[in-house]
Amino acid sequence: MRLSLCALLFLLCLAASAEEQRPLRFSVSESWAMPMIKIVDGQATGGILYDLQMRLAQKVGRRAEMLVLPRLRVQRLLVSGGIDVRCYVNPDWLVESHHQYIWSLPFMVQRDLIVARKADPDFKLEQLRDERLGTVLGFSYPNLETLLASGAIHREDARTQELALEKLEAGRYRYAISNHLALAWFNRDRPAEQRLHALAEISADLIACIVRDEPDVPTQALLRALVQMRQDGEFEAILARYR
Repeated sequence: MRLSLCALLFLLCLAASAEEQRPLRFSVSESWAMPMIKIVDGQATGGILYDLQMRLAQKVGRRAEMLVLPRLRVQRLLVSGGIDVRCYVNPDWLVESHHQYIWSLPFMVQRDLIVARKADPDFKLEQLRDERLGTVLGFSYPNLETLLASGAIHREDARTQELALEKLEAGRYRYAISNHLALAWFNRDRPAEQRLHALAEISADLIACIVRDEPDVPTQALLRALVQMRQDGEFEAILARYR
């Protein structure tokens, strides 16, 4: 009886210790849109990344805190160590090396597309010259950077990916950039004649997470959990919910 009581007390102490651990801080860029993330009153409430990050925290026995922030502030917090995990990122998108973080294995591919209101099977990138191109504030487009920097193409930034597509739909410009998931979500309830069309793929980037490598973060457990989620098909199951 005494042994059982000791074991029970030990388990209670472990549970109390787990409760005292602070939540893992996941960054959420306010420029993301569904199906990646749903933001209501400044809080992340659903979407692919919400489901992924909640499950990841669950697998390592911690609570998840979703920090909804402007994209540029996310960059500053990464430098200062104010974020524990950032998911949905590619090395080419970062302006800093972030040596205090470890990269996970990639878990999906993001395809960036040139989008228009009308289909054009003969579209060439040269047609973008002197055009205003719908883009997202803070997003980088490395494969178009030379044209953008030279002024051959003019960025017109929207606060979110969804707003960029809405402005295209409203005729504010003739072309915009969208990732393939956001475009499919935007078109999902629209009749065929009102859907936006992908004209060309400008990039296909491997997407991963970065995890802060410090004693107060279960870094290796998080990286192993990401590998396990990919091997067990959990990423595909999450994506399937939003197709």
